[in-house]
Formats: sequence, structure tokens, C-alpha cells
Amino acid sequence: MTDNKCPEKKFAFTAIVGRPSVGKSTLLNRMCGEKVSIVSKVPQTTRNAIRGIVNREQGQLVFVDTPGRHASQKKINRKLMEVSQRALNECDLVLYVLDAARAPAGEEEEVVSLLAPLADKTVIAVNKMDVSGADFNRAQQFVSANLPAAQTRCFSVCANTGEGIEELLAALYALSPQGQALYDEEYYTDQETGFRIAEIIREHAINRLRQELPHSLYVDIADMEFNDPVLWVRAFIIVERESQKGIVVGKGGEMIKAIRLAALKDLKRIFDWKIDLDLRVKTGKDWRHNEHTLNRLINR
Repeated sequence: MTDNKCPEKKFAFTAIVGRPSVGKSTLLNRMCGEKVSIVSKVPQTTRNAIRGIVNREQGQLVFVDTPGRHASQKKINRKLMEVSQRALNECDLVLYVLDAARAPAGEEEEVVSLLAPLADKTVIAVNKMDVSGADFNRAQQFVSANLPAAQTRCFSVCANTGEGIEELLAALYALSPQGQALYDEEYYTDQETGFRIAEIIREHAINRLRQELPHSLYVDIADMEFNDPVLWVRAFIIVERESQKGIVVGKGGEMIKAIRLAALKDLKRIFDWKIDLDLRVKTGKDWRHNEHTLNRLINR
């Protein structure tokens, strides 16, 4: 008699972990097929545990993109590491991302020592194989020496082109426990609308101001009103000093206009409604040292 039972579906929360600028956010966006996490060349752009959702015939994977692991005693960095640690404590699987073009150094050794107890549920992505100087064998040797229990689950990938992504996902599904999907199949993220809009604005502000204000700004959504089919949004780019406001505004308002238009272009692709964005700048003095502000921004 033929057994017609469907195979059990898989489900797993998967923490994405790695040093700053290894391409974790780009990899998450590629796996989800949509823009979930903002991307910048500025290290530690990610400040929150960003959830992206992948649905396949095998089941559902919920990825949690975490801030890059970086040794620093600054208050904001300690908060970011708390976000990363919570994701590791709560995850079913770990996706550890290395940069194929950078030789592993001290910070990489700190990351693998953190992951050692989780090696049995860790899959490794050696990313940026399209970059000059990429060396998969070097990364593989580092993993074999420092995380041997996971060395058979080490994959060569390129988040920019999609190379190796399906093999990586297959390995994650193979390691995932059985379970029911948490989200409907049409979901690729669970982020709220205001948060996504703020992140898109912040991405374009950072990418245009990274030389002057790499970590000195955040975006606050002051108000939103929906009048179908238009969502009106008032947002503020918050800087630490009065002197920084002029940099964000730019000569004749050119910089803030460029940030606004670039953000609107992205938002048009993400949302079904028209976005009417009122974007301004104001000062939040020394916000990176304010416990209340950091908790509100990083734990939201």
C-alpha cells in the first residue's frame, strides 16, 4: 500500500551572525527575494534584529539579521551586541557569514568562540566570492580549525549575484526541526510600516553622508496618515549637533532633497500605495549616549 502522507514541514528561527560589513543584510535580501534590510558600506548599519521570511516547499525559515559583531565599549555598540546575543539565545539555527576577501583576524576568532557551543546547528556562508581577492579555501581552513563541528556545512556564496544561495538554503532546511509556519506565505518580513520607512530613509542618508556623519544620525517617524491610496509621512533625520544640520540639508537644500527622492524611489517599489514624504532635520543632542533613546531605537 502506498503511503500518500505529505512530508512534515520544517520551521526555524535562524540568526545571521558575522563581523561588520560581511554582507549579512545583502544576503538576507537575496534569500528573501525582497528588500528587507538596509544596505550600506558603513560598518554596523544594522541596529536591530531584522526579520526576513523565506517560504519554500520544505517549510518556512525566519531569518534574524543582527548587527555586526564588533569589539567596542561604546554604549551604542554594547546595545547592538545585546541585540545580537538575544538572537543567538533564541534561535533554532545560526547562519554564520564570513567575507571571502578578508583574511580572518582577531574579531573573527571572537565570533567563532561565541558560536562554538552552537556549532551543531550552524551553517556557514563564505560570501563575496565575486570580489577581488576572494579565497574560499582560506575561509574553509579557518572554519575547520576553529569550528570543526560545522565544517561540512560551509558554502561558497555571492549575495550580489545569487550564486550558491539555493544550496545554502537547502542545508538550512535539512538542519531545521519540524514545525508549522508562523507567517502566511505572502509575508517576507514582519516589520511595521513606520520602521521600514525610517530604515529606508536612514539607508539613503548614510550612503550620502558616510564621510561626514556615518553613525551620528537616526530617523524618527513623527506622524503618518493614510488616505487611500496615499500614505502621508512626516519624518525627521536626527543629528547630534546643530552644526550637522547644515550638512544634511546641503547647499540650497540639495542633500535632503536627494535623500528624500532616493527614499521615495525605494518606497515605491516596496509599498502598493503612494507615499507623500515630508522630510526634515532636527537635533537630538548626544543621542548616542542617551539610554532612553538607544533603548527606543535598538529594541524596537
